[in-house]
Amino acid sequence: MYADELTESMEKAISETNRRRKIQQEYNEKHNITPKTINKSVRDSIKVTNVEDIEVEYKLEKDDDIKDTITKLTDEMLKYAADMEFEKAAELRDKIKELEKLI
Repeated sequence: MYADELTESMEKAISETNRRRKIQQEYNEKHNITPKTINKSVRDSIKVTNVEDIEVEYKLEKDDDIKDTITKLTDEMLKYAADMEFEKAAELRDKIKELEKLI
């Protein structure tokens, strides 16, 4: 935890963590258990959700067109985020980043 001062709730959380850690360590020693780190790829635990493909085509000829397109896509992205459609919002965010590289 990072903070300038230790609050009462933080003290309680730290105290409870230490209490549980002590109990776990005693149990491990009593039963000769040595904790081991799990080696697992992050990708194995993440399931990708299939979402409708967002296909948007724009004819971009000038920097102004790119900036306008970025503005439109940003508005769409915010709308999707407000509607809790985060996958679609993320896809638009990625397209916006690609367009920003062109400026």
